[in-house]
Amino acid sequence: MTNKPYSKKELAQKIKNQKNFILIQAIMVILMIILAVLTTLEKGISFLTFLPLFFIPMLFVMFFELKKLKKQISEKHE
Repeated sequence: MTNKPYSKKELAQKIKNQKNFILIQAIMVILMIILAVLTTLEKGISFLTFLPLFFIPMLFVMFFELKKLKKQISEKHE
C-alpha cells in the first residue's frame, strides 16, 4: 500500500477533525480529573485517582499530530 500525499482540502479537513477530537479529549480529561479528586477526597486513593494519567499522554500525542498536520499544510502553501 502506497502512502500518497494529502491534498490541501484533505489536510484542512483532517486539521478540523483533529481539533474537534482534541477538544473532546480535553473535556474528558478535565472531567476525569474532577472525578478523581472528588473520589479521592471521599474514598481515598483508588484506580480512579490515576485514570486521568493514562489519558493525558494521548492528548499530547493528538496535539503533536495537529502541529504536524499544520506544518504539512504550511509547506504546501509555499
